[in-house]
Amino acid sequence: MKKLSEIVKKAKGFNKIFTVAGAEDCEVLLACESARKEGIGNPILVGIKEKIETIAKDIGIDIKQYEIIDEKEESEKCKRAVLEVREGRASFVMKGLVPTATLLKAVLDGEYGIRGEGLLSHVMVYEIPNYHKLLLLTDGGMNISPTLEEKVQILKNAIKVAKAIEIENPKVACLSAVEVVNPKMPSTVEAAKLKEMNQRGEIEGIVDGPLAFDLAISKEAAIHKGVKSEVAGDADILLVPFIEVGNALGKSFTYFAKARSAGIVVGAKAPIVLVSRADSHEDKFNSIAFACAVSF
Repeated sequence: MKKLSEIVKKAKGFNKIFTVAGAEDCEVLLACESARKEGIGNPILVGIKEKIETIAKDIGIDIKQYEIIDEKEESEKCKRAVLEVREGRASFVMKGLVPTATLLKAVLDGEYGIRGEGLLSHVMVYEIPNYHKLLLLTDGGMNISPTLEEKVQILKNAIKVAKAIEIENPKVACLSAVEVVNPKMPSTVEAAKLKEMNQRGEIEGIVDGPLAFDLAISKEAAIHKGVKSEVAGDADILLVPFIEVGNALGKSFTYFAKARSAGIVVGAKAPIVLVSRADSHEDKFNSIAFACAVSF
C-alpha cells in the first residue's frame, strides 16, 4: 500500500463497533463521525454524557446517532470501554480524553481487561510525501528500552499488522547509528541477531540490520556507502532500538516531512487506537480505519 486512503478503503463497509474511552473531545467526535459516515465503524461513546452532547451540538453532529455510556471518572470510563470489548460487544477501543496510563491499566486488568499472551507494542503507519509507500514505525510509544526477546515480539506484532494491510513480505530495517556490529553499541548487536533469526526462519519477512536511517529509506545512500541489502531504500517497517528514537523520528515525520499517520497498540486481544492528543481528527480517523483493517 502506498496511501492511507487505501487502508480507509479496505476498512469501509466493516461497520465494526468500537468504544471510545473519554469521548468529550471535539477532534475525537469528528473522527468518530467520519468513521460512522464512511461505514467503517459505529462508536460507543463512553464519558460524561452532558459534555459529549454539548460538544456534539457545537460542531454539528447529530448525537442521536450514537450510543452513549455515562461515566464520570476517568478510571471508570476506561474500564467500561474495555469491558465492552472483552464481552464481545465491541471490536476495539479508542483512547479519547483520558490518560494513556489509565487506559492501558484497564486493558491489562486481569478481571475486565483484554490482555493477550504476548507483549503490547505501538505501531504507527506514515504516509510520507517523499517516500514511495507506507512506512510502519515501531515502537515509539510503549516499550521504553526493549530487550532482544521483547524486540522479537515487537517485530512479530508489526509484521502481523503489515500483512493485515496487504504487505505480504514486509522488509524490516533494524535501526542503529551505523551499519556494522559494534559491541559497544548494543543496538547493533541485537539488530544483527534479529537478522540471523530471520535467516533461520524464526521471524517472517526480510529483516536487515544494523542499518542507519538513511540506508533504510534511501537506495542512493546504500549505493554510496557500498552496502548491499534487499531492505535498503525499500523498508516497510522501521524497528527502533529505544522509545526515544521512535518518538522523535515519528514526530519529525509529522512536523518536518508533513506526513499523515495512524497509530494503534497491538498485542492485546483487540487493537487499541492510541494517538497523540495533538493529532488532528483526520489522523484520529485514519487510526480508527487502521484498527478496523487489522482487527484480527
